[in-house]
Amino acid sequence: MEIKRVGSRPSTKGPADWFTGSVRVDPLFQAADPARVQGAHVTFEPGARTAWHTHPLGQTLIVTSGSGLVQRLGGLIEAIYPGDVIWFAPNEKHWHGAAATTGMTHIAIQENLDGKVVDWMEHVTDKQYAGDLRDA
Repeated sequence: MEIKRVGSRPSTKGPADWFTGSVRVDPLFQAADPARVQGAHVTFEPGARTAWHTHPLGQTLIVTSGSGLVQRLGGLIEAIYPGDVIWFAPNEKHWHGAAATTGMTHIAIQENLDGKVVDWMEHVTDKQYAGDLRDA
């Protein structure tokens, strides 16, 4: 058994190469081999978002506070709220982040494949971010 105490893993600022706006990443866990899973608590300020990206084995998001937006390539932008669980299939190109006027926090869970958990791509433009929204 291993207990990771709160504050034992430092928060980091989401790198500008991968995020637009102010994003804080708080690592939660990274399982040791042979397990592949890792997780983080990610906080987006209003309007902040990821760049387009994929995950080789998929990704699960669990929204814990605020309201946000998610989109997969070719789909409408979807509003997300606390308690929502979002699954992106392996290699599904997507982005996620906060709503324009409200911050959002989620837990992100993904697995590594040969040491890789994500492939980062181009930034989501302001025009893409403000695109067609399908609300629940």
